[in-house]
Parts: sequence; C-alpha cells; structure tokens
Amino acid sequence: MTHSPVTPQPAAARRHAFLLWAGAAFVAVLAAVVALGPITLVDERFSDVLHRQEARTRVPPDSIVLIDIDQRSLEDPQMLELLGNWPWPRAAHGEIVEYLARFGPRAIVFDLIFSEPDVFRPHSDAHFATALESYPVLLPLVVASDGNASPLAALAPVMGLSAGPDADPAAALPLIAPKALPPHLWRTGLINFLEDDDGLGRRYWLHYRHRGWTLPSLPTRTANELGIPVPEDESLRLHWYGQPFKRISYRDAYLDSLGEHPQLGVRFAGRTVIIGAAAPGLHDLRPTPLSASTPGPMILATALGNLENGDWLRPVSGGYDFLAGLVLLTMTGIAFARQWNPAATAAAFLTVSLAIVLAAAALLRVNLLWQPFSALLVALGYYFTAGLWSWLRERRRREHTVQMFGRFLDPTVVATLSDTGQMAEATAGRKSEITVLFSDIRGFTTLSETREPEEIVALLNRYFDRQVEVIFEHGGTLDKFIGDAIMAFWGAPMARADHAYAAVLAAMAMVEQLEAFRQEIGEDLAGFDVGIGIHSGAAVVGFLGSKRRLDYTAIGDTVNLASRIEGATKGRARVLVSESTRDACLAQNDCKVDFVDMGEVTVKGRHQPVRLFEPRWRTR
Repeated sequence: MTHSPVTPQPAAARRHAFLLWAGAAFVAVLAAVVALGPITLVDERFSDVLHRQEARTRVPPDSIVLIDIDQRSLEDPQMLELLGNWPWPRAAHGEIVEYLARFGPRAIVFDLIFSEPDVFRPHSDAHFATALESYPVLLPLVVASDGNASPLAALAPVMGLSAGPDADPAAALPLIAPKALPPHLWRTGLINFLEDDDGLGRRYWLHYRHRGWTLPSLPTRTANELGIPVPEDESLRLHWYGQPFKRISYRDAYLDSLGEHPQLGVRFAGRTVIIGAAAPGLHDLRPTPLSASTPGPMILATALGNLENGDWLRPVSGGYDFLAGLVLLTMTGIAFARQWNPAATAAAFLTVSLAIVLAAAALLRVNLLWQPFSALLVALGYYFTAGLWSWLRERRRREHTVQMFGRFLDPTVVATLSDTGQMAEATAGRKSEITVLFSDIRGFTTLSETREPEEIVALLNRYFDRQVEVIFEHGGTLDKFIGDAIMAFWGAPMARADHAYAAVLAAMAMVEQLEAFRQEIGEDLAGFDVGIGIHSGAAVVGFLGSKRRLDYTAIGDTVNLASRIEGATKGRARVLVSESTRDACLAQNDCKVDFVDMGEVTVKGRHQPVRLFEPRWRTR
C-alpha cells in the first residue's frame, strides 16, 4: 500500500489554515465594527426588541402626572360650549394653572408651544400671563430648522442659557419661543425631537450646545428647579416605562376647576404636572421603540422620570462587544477545526449567542445598555463562511468518494462511506477480516468458439450486470473482473460481523441469477455454468497501484485460497466454501443455510488439505 488517494494530515492542515486566516479576517472586521461604532440598524433594532420586553414591568414614578389634551377633551360638548374649537383661548390654560396652584404641585410644565400672540383674544393671553405671574411654570422652546436667527446674548436670562468661556457673542439660532407671553416669563427648556439615523427617538436632549452657548432641555430645566442632579452629557438615553403614567384628561381637570368643590386636585399635590397634547389630530406624536406614534408629553415625562429615578440607560463599553464576538469566533473556529457534528456546532453557537442576548436583556434591568448585536453578526458571518467552506469541502470529498468507490460498491454504501471517519478508514491500507468470493464461468471456451466476438461480449456484459447487482445487493465490494471471472469481498471498506454469511447468500443468489439468465436468453446454454469459491480470513485491503492508476483491492493468502477453492468446484459443486466461512455462517443466529461436507482437497500452494463445504438452503 504505497499510494493512498487521501492524506488526512495535509487535509487537516489545510482546514486549520483556512479557519485561522478566515478567523483573523473576521477578528479584524470585529475590531473595526467596535472601534468605528455599532451598526445602528442592527444594534438599535435588536435592543428595541429587548427594551420593549423589559419595559413591560417598569412602573413610572408616582411623582409625575400628565394632563392630556386628548380627543375626548376636543370633542366633549361642554368643552365645545365653554372653549369652542381648538385652539382654545389661552385663558383656559391660565385657569388650569390657577386651579393646580391651589393644591401645591412641585412644578407645572407645559408641552405646548405659545409662539404667537392671539391677536383676536389679547385679553386671553393677558389672563394666561397673569396666572404665570402668580405661579411660574416651565415652557417649551424649539430650535427651528430655518427662520430668523435670534442672538443668544440678547435673550432673556430667565431662559436658562449659559455662556461658556469660549462663547461667541455673535452666536444666533432660529428659535420658536413663547412669544405670546412677556419675556420675563420665559422659563423655557428645549423640546426638540432627537431622532437616530433610522428615524426613531431613543434619546432626549439634556444640553443643546451651540458655539459656546448651552440651552437646557425642558427635562433638564425642570430637574434643576426640583434639585434633581443632571449629567453633563448632551443627551439622555431613555429607559422606557411600559406601564402608563398617571393621566387625567384636560376635560376632566378643566371642568373640575370650575366647581366649588374640586375633586381631582388632590392628585396633583406634591407632583410634577405635565400638560400636553395627546390627541392624534394635534400632531404631537413621535416614532419611538415603543410605538410609531408616542405622544410627545409621554416622551418628556419619561426623560424627567429617568432623571428623577436616576434610571436612564448607560452604555456598556465596546470592549465587551469585542469580547463577546471573540468568544463566538474562537468557539466557531475550534468547532469547525475539530469537525464537530454540524448539529452540535449549531447548537453551541446558538447557546452562546442566546446567553449573550440574555445577558444584554438582564443588564437593562440595572440600567445598562449593552448592544453586542453587531459583534454577533460578525461572528455569524464567520460561522456561515466556515460552514459554507466545510460544506464545499464535504461536497468535494463526497464526489471524490464516489469517484474512488463508485466502481466497487453499491451507491448506498458509497453514500454511507461519505462519513468522515469511515472515509479516512476506508481509504487507508489496513489488515481486515474479510470474506473473498471468486466466480468463474464454466464452458466459456466452448461458447466463444461457436459465436461471434461481438455476441460474446454482449452476452458476458448482460451476465456480469446481473451478477454485480447481486453482489451490491448483498453489500459486497466488487474487486475486479479477471477475464470471465469476478472477484468480490465482504468486510471492507466497511467492517461487518456477518461478512461470511453475506458472501454465501450472495453466491447462492448468483447461482439463481445464472438460471434466470439462461432462461431469459432462451438458447442452448447448457454448457454455460459457474463455479464459485469462498474463503474467510485476514487480508490487506486498500488502494494499490501507481499514481496514474489505483485499484481498491485485497491481497494475501485469504485471496489466494478463495481462488484455489473456486478452481476446486469443477466436478464437485457450483459453490464451495472453506471451513472458516462455514463456521462464521453457522455462528449467525438467523443462518438459513446448511453445509454439506465435500471432503478435503489439496490445493496449490498449501501442504495441508483444505476441507470444503457446499451451502444449501435449509429445508427444515
């Protein structure tokens, strides 16, 4: 066995080299993803899914109450009679402020823009301003995308602007301010919607900085008024509350304010009250991870609640993303290098990935935002790359198996051999316990003298087709054709305990096929017969030949003796087996064959005579 078509060590080396180089490339990609920032569409959307699940159990602080200008408030007959259609006179808001002030709220915050005076009802604006003189409230401010820019240095100090050491005295911004009210009442905070690249709002401004100037957001301004610490970051990552805030319809609050004995006021005592639009027609709805139409006042309340509770989301260092991806890349490389079962590899990858996702979900409960999903995507890319490469390798190996064994074995056996371990074992030369069968045609010389060569070849091919089919059906390996003889063996390349019994059953079926063939031809083939010799023992099996031509064959004394037994069938029986073959058959529990002792025969190459037996179907 000097030549073998498969050399496992170089194949393993090639596999390891590919996985190493591919792994290094994906580690570089992972490092780039972590260093350059997360892939928003992947990280944010997956985080949103976890966040929505986690938010279901989160209860907002009891200290915040929303007064909603909802659809009911706009359509209620009493409200239409008292205030008319929207927009209502601002005196109504003044009455609400005076009503709330009686119960001692911590703060009153409007999430409504009062940007232009009411030229038709100036007394209404005046009423609102008088109410704010008595009880100052916090009002919204918007940085517009266009419009006339207002010099920041000239704005009222009450707006809470602060100038840094490098503040530009000429800095200006187009602002939508509460110009319906006198400037000394402009206790404002920014409410600009802060959206991410995918259009969803996940953060709220804390400090809007422009050329050395800083404008506080409305949550920041409110927190400062209440003595709540505010981080110096530009924005706050919102940690949503899935449970609803305390809410009261503006209609109920307003009608309650008109009564002599208000009933709802106790709900506002000691709480921060946010007044804003919740009705769909008022267009203060924004897309967030919770909903495509989240009311603006709820977003404001969430930001304020996060500041009050200190439970906004803090991002986890990207180093942990890299570590998670590296763990998966390493595990995947090891799995494919060691050729784990594909199902086990997939299960391990999914288990570790799921553990990472569950860890990210658990960290949300302690206000930590971990977004390892880009890293998981990189690891998944490596998994599919390695898997595709392994699949292509496996496909080439299967094709190679078919090329090598397709001539010798039944296709179903070739498919079974495609298993990696059995393939390596089958292609390596080794000593095996096998049963060898030789079948030779009797009367072939006489037959060839009476027929044309083309007819003889066609006849033999038809006969060989039948006999080879029998060998394959019984799990045998076709070794070769030697003229008009067939050599086959059982027990290799796939080991089997019943190789002797399978060979004997095949021999008896070959005799039956011979009879069927003779009847099918329908001509005088009385001289066309067969002799089959079978012997079981040890032999060396493997690929033998040169680099240009290799044959899968068996060599050794077992093969020689089987050939000699076939020669001894002349004048004795169609099928003869050795004593070792007989003993191996009778050891089978379901053996259906009896063996007739045909005596001892001295064969060429052996000093001791060989006892031979004829197999016959068991009749009892």
